[in-house]
Amino acid sequence: MLDLVLKGRLVLPGRSVTEGWLGIAGGRIVSLGEGEAPEASKTIDHGESFILPGAIDGQTHAGSQWGFAGIAPTTKAAAIGGVTTIVDMPYDHPDPIMTVDLLEQKVAAIEELAHTNVALYATIPTEPDPADIRGLVEAGVAAFKISSFEAHPHRFPRIGSDAVLTLFESLDGTGLPVGLHNEDQEVIRATEAKFRAEGRTTPLDHSPSRPPVAEMSATATFLELGASLGGHAHIVHISIPEGFELVAEHAARGEKASAEMCLHYLLFDADEHMPKLGPKLKVNPPIRSGVRDALWQVIEDGGAAFVSSDHSAWGLERKASDNIFEVAAGMPGLETLLPGFYTEALRRTGSVEMAACLTAALLAEGPADFFGLATKGRLEPGCDADIAVLAPGEVVYNSALIPEGSSWSAYDGMTFAATTVATYVNGVLAWNGKAVTEETPGTYARRSA
Repeated sequence: MLDLVLKGRLVLPGRSVTEGWLGIAGGRIVSLGEGEAPEASKTIDHGESFILPGAIDGQTHAGSQWGFAGIAPTTKAAAIGGVTTIVDMPYDHPDPIMTVDLLEQKVAAIEELAHTNVALYATIPTEPDPADIRGLVEAGVAAFKISSFEAHPHRFPRIGSDAVLTLFESLDGTGLPVGLHNEDQEVIRATEAKFRAEGRTTPLDHSPSRPPVAEMSATATFLELGASLGGHAHIVHISIPEGFELVAEHAARGEKASAEMCLHYLLFDADEHMPKLGPKLKVNPPIRSGVRDALWQVIEDGGAAFVSSDHSAWGLERKASDNIFEVAAGMPGLETLLPGFYTEALRRTGSVEMAACLTAALLAEGPADFFGLATKGRLEPGCDADIAVLAPGEVVYNSALIPEGSSWSAYDGMTFAATTVATYVNGVLAWNGKAVTEETPGTYARRSA
């Protein structure tokens, strides 16, 4: 007999099933259909709600401020938002994930603390050892991440072109992508110094202090380095349509080039929202003005591999300075990724079914394929029972009403067209619409393809 049957509107690849059911046993999907559901130890009817593959957030920062202990609150935020797998960045405090020993320590913390599944990025030092890179690949990391801009000399260093080539050479034949934080250090430091000297330190000065040419320069160099060795060069966030056009040009040549979209670039505009939200909206690369429509066109044209949140739940004390250059970059996004993207997709397409299918494609199917998570990202027999239930209906988002989530959100006050009312991780209820459950169903999600 089945352990669990879920009933509702199934969102399958490219289509939805209105009166559908999903059968789960042993933490996996074993059957699905339409109409009368089979018997199970437990049946839950979610009515008109969408039953989607759990979102896979391909860009989170769980350990940047709390170290491995950050896995617990970050995966709680994920469960609240219908995210069943996070792909966590390697820039943990105090040491980034550059060796197998550190990776194993993080995996142990995942098995103890996680409320959702966790796949992992690894990174390299400024002088990488190919043996460390190969060991991390064998240990199941999903991808590597580097930066062309130094955010911290030890945790988040700038990686030079020579080290980038060593990384691509070491990954030859593995299929693993290398993600880049794509900002030119010389351009940004010179521009920021000029702005500081002129007293231009308000929130509206943040975007022009990191001009688009800094993104384009770093992106172009990295794509050429990857192409020279046949490596998969991936840009983890692009704030301007021209950046996606550059990636598309390289991909059209047959190169392994890709890029992802972050939700905040699709929902916020610097001129409109910075005066109200100020430091809360500081991210790097910055949110721009007048480009949301063009970035959504990238989504419609298939120019983004997937959509992520770049979740970084700094305390508000890190956002308190009047000088925009003195506050931390980053903001929470896990709780709002799924309902926020669905809302924008519905507004843009005007179709409930198209919005749901696009959400599943870019928040589940796309990242599952990209990170080699072969048993995730789809509602199909044999896949893990990682499921998000999204209930249609307008709601004004208020992070204060979710005590187990992040303590603040730039998305507060936005009206979403749906709410995450349940999240199942490996067939276990992790979020019941009001609280994260006591179970800890999360596991380390190794790259398998």
